[in-house]
Amino acid sequence: MFSCKLIGLLLFFFMLAACGDNLFPSGEDKRPSVQAGISGGSVSQYAPDFSASDTNGTVVTRASSVAGKKGAVFYFTMWCPICDSHMSSIRASIAPSFPDVNFYLVDYVSGSIAAAADAASADGYAGGFFTILADTNHTLLNNFQGTMGTTVVIDSAGMIMMNEDYRDGSNLRSILTSLK
Repeated sequence: MFSCKLIGLLLFFFMLAACGDNLFPSGEDKRPSVQAGISGGSVSQYAPDFSASDTNGTVVTRASSVAGKKGAVFYFTMWCPICDSHMSSIRASIAPSFPDVNFYLVDYVSGSIAAAADAASADGYAGGFFTILADTNHTLLNNFQGTMGTTVVIDSAGMIMMNEDYRDGSNLRSILTSLK
């Protein structure tokens, strides 16, 4: 009995020691600062130029994604249940209120235009409201550091207004409302 307690206590202290300086975090944000107004993937920066094919073979660029619109929304999807929940929410409760914004689903996992089209079709998103982009070269993924659920909003000038994980849509709605 005593040896089990001793082993447990030693294991506890070993785990604490493995934490290193994380036991007392500084609270300091150690990410590099964002320089506004230059090309980059962060809010207040201009979205880098990109090109990605949609599932119809049309090439979409930064300029074409916002042409004639107030902006564009890019949602990064893996076609999983969580993504489906987010995409359904955007489709049902946000997108209809913003006909002057283009909405894109960025498939960065399927590996080809055909596979992205198949995934969109299997999940009920083919031929619908969203344009499906096959990010086969991971250009969008790298430009915006996008992963599952990342939602990026670009205004008509190409400025990134939002780059964050989708939550409940309230911030997305607020950002889209502010687009001019």
